Amino acid sequence: MSAEKITTALAEFVELEANAAIVALLPATDRERYGFAVRRVGGGASLAYRDGNLHKTLGLGLTEPVTGQLIGEVIDWHREYGSTALRIQIAPEALPSNWDEICAVHGLTAGRSTVKLAGEVDAIQPGTTDLRVAPITPAQAGQWASLTSDVFGMPEPFAKAATASAGQPDFHPYAAWDGDEMVAGANLFVHGEAASLNSDATLESHRGRGAHSALITVRAQAAAAAGCRWLVAETSRPAPGDSNPSLNNMIRLGLTPLYDRQDWIWQA
Repeated sequence: MSAEKITTALAEFVELEANAAIVALLPATDRERYGFAVRRVGGGASLAYRDGNLHKTLGLGLTEPVTGQLIGEVIDWHREYGSTALRIQIAPEALPSNWDEICAVHGLTAGRSTVKLAGEVDAIQPGTTDLRVAPITPAQAGQWASLTSDVFGMPEPFAKAATASAGQPDFHPYAAWDGDEMVAGANLFVHGEAASLNSDATLESHRGRGAHSALITVRAQAAAAAGCRWLVAETSRPAPGDSNPSLNNMIRLGLTPLYDRQDWIWQA
């Protein structure tokens, strides 16, 4: 069966649950200190972070319809929380026919576009690298989390949550080494029959040496061992004339683009 047979709901929900699970790994004292909150709304989830601009809502429209009232509820919660900007991510098939009107009422504008991909774990092709790739140990979790957070420019609490993920049964973090130097990292989140490829990061000095491809392969093997059928991933759609190596690697190894998902931006 091809990747086109995976449902949009499954592809979106595994990403949603991965995001919510990462935030939940922070101790309550840290969630309060940094102002993290997750609210389940409209069948999806809304994430807020008081000290940053990483507020987002995803998974709407999959179990109940997207309405102007629902979007207003999401925005009101973020406004009350103190958010100054919000990304709303809705799969294209979940957008209502009056979406343009909803955007006009609530001041939403189009942002970047993300490519959603999926593939059957057994169909993933092997990626090769001259680097050593292996699961990280608990002792390496802090270094791994710092590497991935630094590459993406993520704030301190995300490194703490990523470190904690190394000890959780649903997360499977991996890294690549050049000798004794850790140069790339990635995570896998298992959720039922699907698993999310996420947190892929390679130091600029070691890009182009196959770390990303090899990390996809080893995580596909881990997903198969966990009983998953599907791998799901997302990455930025490059601008016309540009290229996204991560997207190219995913397609080359057997993931199929399912749809482009637009970000919709609200600003206070």
